[in-house]
Amino acid sequence: MALLGVNVDHVATIRQARGTNEPDPVTAAALAELAGADGITIHLREDRRHIQDRDLELMRQTVKTRLNLEMAATEEMVGIALKVRPDAVTLVPEKRKELTTEGGLNVSLLRQTLKKHIELLKQGGISVSLFIDPDLEQVKASHRIGADAIEIHTGAYCDAPCAEMRSSELDKIAAAVKAGNKLGMMVHAGHGLTYFNVRPVVGLGGVREFNIGHSIISRAVLVGMERAVREMKALVDGA
Repeated sequence: MALLGVNVDHVATIRQARGTNEPDPVTAAALAELAGADGITIHLREDRRHIQDRDLELMRQTVKTRLNLEMAATEEMVGIALKVRPDAVTLVPEKRKELTTEGGLNVSLLRQTLKKHIELLKQGGISVSLFIDPDLEQVKASHRIGADAIEIHTGAYCDAPCAEMRSSELDKIAAAVKAGNKLGMMVHAGHGLTYFNVRPVVGLGGVREFNIGHSIISRAVLVGMERAVREMKALVDGA
């Protein structure tokens, strides 16, 4: 049975749109946990466009399940992580002008920098995952530099315009999941997953954790956080 990590970034997006103190992503995280979320994910971006340092610090004090910090592979962010000590860190590529993360890390190209950051984080007792495209070479490279886990970028599958292309992308995800498990890494998945497209990925098996944000928060605006999380949790559980 897979775990569900709820990303509450977009609660902070709504707050930052008006520069006020509501809605509070810290409260949203607590509600998500009460509804059955197995963990909370937040992305502290370098430009602080949504999640703020204050949010991270308070969630470290209040999250009861598991706090996963998505962040760029920079010295500043590693320093913040070592200070706050989330349960896990997911290293992601980051561009200032992107609306959302556009693709996975090129682990092969960045191996020296990533390896250094991974070693520092693991010395601090933090589990490290790398956000990668469903590419076998990236899976192998992640294992070689000591990542505890990989998170498979599911965006190409979710955005595929036809059934044939969607099936092809799903095959790539399946191969990456299988390779990650064979190498002994934890395998997670996320990006673009919704209530309508997550079940085929769940059906592959081998994915330990799904990190989903935008779709859950979008539904929560209409039906409430508890119902939105419970419905996604049921899909991830394979119900």
